[in-house]
Amino acid sequence: MKIIDLAISLLGFIVALAYESRQRGRFAGFSLYISNTGDRTSSSLCYKDGPESPPLNFSTECTLSGRYVIFYNERLVGVTYPAEYEAETNVLTELCEVTVIGCSNPGVYGMKCNIPCPNNCRYKTCHIKNGTCFGCVAGYLGTFCNTECQDNWYGFDCKQHCSGHCRDNDPCNKVTGQCDKGCAHGWYGQHCEHRCVGHCNNNASCTQANGTCDVGCAAGWVGSFCEKECSDGAYGYGCVNNCSGHCMDDSPCNKQIGHCDKGCKPGYTNAFCSKKCSSGTYGKNCTKKCSEYCLHNESCNHIDGTCTDGCQNGYIGNISCEYGRYGKNCLQTCSSNCKTCKHTDGACSCHAGWSGPNCRIACNNTYGENCQYSCDPFCVNQTCDQFDGSCQRACPDDSSKSCNVVKPEKSDQGSSVLPVTLGGVFSACVILVIAISVFLIRRHYTKLHSLAINSCWKSPIYETSTHIDVPEPTYQELDLKENLYQNTTFS
Repeated sequence: MKIIDLAISLLGFIVALAYESRQRGRFAGFSLYISNTGDRTSSSLCYKDGPESPPLNFSTECTLSGRYVIFYNERLVGVTYPAEYEAETNVLTELCEVTVIGCSNPGVYGMKCNIPCPNNCRYKTCHIKNGTCFGCVAGYLGTFCNTECQDNWYGFDCKQHCSGHCRDNDPCNKVTGQCDKGCAHGWYGQHCEHRCVGHCNNNASCTQANGTCDVGCAAGWVGSFCEKECSDGAYGYGCVNNCSGHCMDDSPCNKQIGHCDKGCKPGYTNAFCSKKCSSGTYGKNCTKKCSEYCLHNESCNHIDGTCTDGCQNGYIGNISCEYGRYGKNCLQTCSSNCKTCKHTDGACSCHAGWSGPNCRIACNNTYGENCQYSCDPFCVNQTCDQFDGSCQRACPDDSSKSCNVVKPEKSDQGSSVLPVTLGGVFSACVILVIAISVFLIRRHYTKLHSLAINSCWKSPIYETSTHIDVPEPTYQELDLKENLYQNTTFS
């Protein structure tokens, strides 16, 4: 091993070796190293000979920098070398001349080291003879490193692609790959390669350095990167506000502003569903009106409209009792004797034959609707049918002609057959006339009564009792004269 100390560190070498031709086999397989310390193990290889024998006039170029040129050769035991190699274990090397040409100053080349290397050569060094670069700085390529990278490419040999997320769609820096004007909205990182994950306040972009929101989180979001949405039931900046809890179908409110996007549950109103229906209204959107029949004129429940203290007599909600029912919660049943029944208190106008507030008192010595007519005074004991006023017993002997039940006459043995026969016929005629009169009167009354009942059924609310005056039965008086027929004797 031969070590040549150049005394100064040179940039780029031309090393020329001269030796006798007889030493060619000995030189075969040698190596040249460049070092700054003289230690071969820490030096850089410049040239390795073989397997052919080296030329007699040998020279090579080294692009490395250093102070020492190390010539090294070896013959290892057990290794088979080419026939041209002299295979002695200890190779004797005789160097006749070693010439080293290099520039002591960086950035120049040429025989006089007076030509500057191209500006963009990597490490500011170039070929000592022709000035070509051994590599380019980032952002350039070419033999002399004078070609700039195309847009959206950067780095050594322009092999790296830009992220494409620079502000205003500008190309990245061709040397570093960074965005000189910053990242586009929603991106961060050294090369704007990361998408912002959060929701910064006022729609601001996250910090380019680490993606956090310097201006804080938008309403509805929390977390270091403003990436976590408010939990259900909370909303606003920092998620510190509580929803009303009255959104339709128990849906969560809007996480940003707290509104109920699906509307309110029945009984609540406004955008937040935080306001109960005003007094007198209830239900969905508070569009329904409370019943005017709530007890004590109190307002109803704002959700379902039920009266807080219950309903007035005769009503369930806004609906009056159905026909035949009355009182609190419509639990009372009207008397079957009522022609009309007031749904609030059960007060009746009665069918014929009955009287009293609920038509449960039978007529006594009276008859007709509400027992308004007195029985004929000529009826026995002044008692009559409670419905139509007909006497229940035969009239007394001294009854007036208005009594409508005729007492049978006693038989008279002194009378002739003809007068009896004529008297019987006449009496039958009287009874027939009376019966026809009563039938016509009752038929007229029944028709009027039927009309009254039908009218009540058609009315949904029975506020007013209906009364129909039925004319008092009138009877045609027959002039019953004394028997003017005399007995006649037929021979």
